[in-house]
Amino acid sequence: MKTIGVISDTHGTLDEPFIRFLEPCDEIWHAGDIGSGQVADVLEKAGRLRAVYGNIDDQQIRSRFPAIQLFMCEETKVMIVHIGGYPPRYNGQILPLLNTEKPGILVTGHSHILKVQYDRKHRLMYINPGAAGRSGFHRKRTAVRFGLNREGLHNMEVLETDRSEG
Repeated sequence: MKTIGVISDTHGTLDEPFIRFLEPCDEIWHAGDIGSGQVADVLEKAGRLRAVYGNIDDQQIRSRFPAIQLFMCEETKVMIVHIGGYPPRYNGQILPLLNTEKPGILVTGHSHILKVQYDRKHRLMYINPGAAGRSGFHRKRTAVRFGLNREGLHNMEVLETDRSEG
């Protein structure tokens, strides 16, 4: 079983509570709006980083990370995209990929709203970890951590801090 940390919308901020939360993770998945190369560097040192760029990311981040990640982890196909919508209202560019690629897990960011939901129609676990950074309208900063093996997701945990904490 692998321990997976999921984070998004750091907007250039990654502080101690989030670093500690992600420390035990075998892999870290970042769903975009990384905000700085320094944040990406810290996450890469903490564990295997799989990330996508978001709408606020500059050319440096866009040259390091793709718009979409599609990969296998513990026998589960995973798709990460920054702007993906949510069940059942997926982004029009992502919906065809969901139908052809059939991921078991879809990770998105952008909304700054934590949401985890099983989508029966597409047979996938939808995960938006909310926002870990301070920029945006959200009042709580969040990230998600869980175990993943061939049977699925286990022991999901959420880190939640006030916007000013850290």
